[in-house]
Amino acid sequence: MSERFHFTLHATDGQARTGTIHTPRGEIRTPAFMPVGTAATVKAMLPESVRATGADILLGNTYHLMLRPGAERIARLGGLHRFMNWDRPILTDSGGFQVMSLAALRKLTEDGVTFSSHIDGSKHMLSPETSMEIQRLLGSDIVMCFDECPALPATEEAVAQSMRLSMRWAQRSRDAFGDRPGHALFGIMQGGVTPELREESAEALKSIGFDGYAIGGLAVGEGQEAMFGVLDYAPGFLPADKPRYLMGVGKPDDIVGAVQRGVDMMDCVLPSRSGRTGQAWTRRGQVNIKNARHADDPRPLDQDCTCPACTGYSRAYLHHVFRAGEMISGMLLTWHNLHYFQELMEGLRGAIAQGRLDDFVADFHAMRAEGDIPAL
Repeated sequence: MSERFHFTLHATDGQARTGTIHTPRGEIRTPAFMPVGTAATVKAMLPESVRATGADILLGNTYHLMLRPGAERIARLGGLHRFMNWDRPILTDSGGFQVMSLAALRKLTEDGVTFSSHIDGSKHMLSPETSMEIQRLLGSDIVMCFDECPALPATEEAVAQSMRLSMRWAQRSRDAFGDRPGHALFGIMQGGVTPELREESAEALKSIGFDGYAIGGLAVGEGQEAMFGVLDYAPGFLPADKPRYLMGVGKPDDIVGAVQRGVDMMDCVLPSRSGRTGQAWTRRGQVNIKNARHADDPRPLDQDCTCPACTGYSRAYLHHVFRAGEMISGMLLTWHNLHYFQELMEGLRGAIAQGRLDDFVADFHAMRAEGDIPAL
């Protein structure tokens, strides 16, 4: 894999951008939404089905994969791409967020984090160096720096100390990553909701030098208004010629607002998690398929959607299989949700390229304001 990872910017509309991330495993059209394949699978979906929705790249979770089945085992079996039968790009997170949110009895030091597995209580240690090694064994195309992500709200002093620790870890991640042609390493900006800390973090990352830059520490409890407040300035601190990745976002209106503010990449478990709990995302907003109003409804979730759930099945059927606990419920609703999210990204890319993003966003919000179609 000697082809160079690089980013081509095609067009802008205000702060919004559309472009292409070039990798040896294929191109990633931006703005891009990355479905989350936590344990080497996007739940309830075959890889070829995920690709059929329009996804160019998946996200894998270092924390979950290192605990089960283990990075060394995946490496022996040919790497994560072969293991999960996905031949296109994969981004892996560093494991830091999951350690902070899932692991028990964790202890944070300058060296890294020691923790007990949420699965079996076994003891583990993650550091910038071990995170880079695990992600190397997985064979991911885009590797994330190891960082600490403090939950908000937090004091500015605590956020500043955490950010500076993450910047020291970013340098260690860069050193441990080394020279890996065809693979990319992204730095992660921290700093909470304080512009001065965000700028300090961005300057530290730029001085180290990365293939792309993530905006971390958002979508962790601060609310949409505060998140958009940070995104009004934070992307501008980062290099314009490198991809910008907003981690863990999000709902469709979060995605649209982030793209308006200059974000190129996003990921979230929402489409698949919602699908398994009977929630469908449509251009008219959310539909709760478990509600009794759908029991006799022969219409599709969305008459304009071309996914299998909408072209082959009625609301009444989707209501029935969810109520009956049938696996096909999660399969169909997840496919629909992923299809909708990718259709949204396609629409955003086209609108930016044509210089009509404002009209697209206005139509997006107007359609959602109408709400679901009336019950029969």
